[in-house]
Amino acid sequence: MIELQNVSKWYGDFQVLTDCSTSIQKGEVVVICGPSGSGKSTLIKTINALEPFQAGEITVDGIRLHDPKTNLPKLRARVGMVFQHFELFPHLSITENLTLAQMKVLGRSVDEAKAHGLRYLERVGLIAQKDKFPGQLSGGQQQRVAIARALSMDPIVMLFDEPTSALDPEMVGEVLDVMVKLAHEGMTMCCVTHEMGFARKVSNRVIFMDQGRIIEDCSKDEFFGNPDARSHRAKDFLSKILAH
Repeated sequence: MIELQNVSKWYGDFQVLTDCSTSIQKGEVVVICGPSGSGKSTLIKTINALEPFQAGEITVDGIRLHDPKTNLPKLRARVGMVFQHFELFPHLSITENLTLAQMKVLGRSVDEAKAHGLRYLERVGLIAQKDKFPGQLSGGQQQRVAIARALSMDPIVMLFDEPTSALDPEMVGEVLDVMVKLAHEGMTMCCVTHEMGFARKVSNRVIFMDQGRIIEDCSKDEFFGNPDARSHRAKDFLSKILAH
């Protein structure tokens, strides 16, 4: 579904990604973790071309991102993205937030987009909030709306960029529950997160990054169950986060 080969990226003279290679199969759930500033969010944003990259190749469902002829807006419509800070339109109702992109990008009629969006709003347990505005919802509810909005575009893959890090601890669970359900339904998912409980529960693979490089790329059982076989940096990271 997703293939990265030797992807590198610079901001001016500063290299943020160095020779990153991995592949994600259909239906796989991959968690990307690592210390702050290790390039995790940048890597996930290259997958739907929100971040340009200067070297290497990325292919999503057979579409080559580095090909100048590739229609990037069309590709982004098929790759759902959920951000740290929800990114809902504050001046639009929840229903309008769910339907706008469907109408503009996929060309759906108002009724079709509404029916589709509300079906997903129901799936994330928020149908009662359909006429409210984002500011009237809690952070956890807003993030669940953002997930419903991404799903209503019928994506082939879902990307999550630290979807719970801006939430109060009590709200984290409600968002993770939705993500766990998606994983069990076979959605291909790539998730940057510090939630190691989630990683252990639903991921197939864990990618560990440090200083712009992929240091570990292994099954979750290898990553969590065999720390002695991990790199020094990953071992250090695990010892700090699993100790509490």
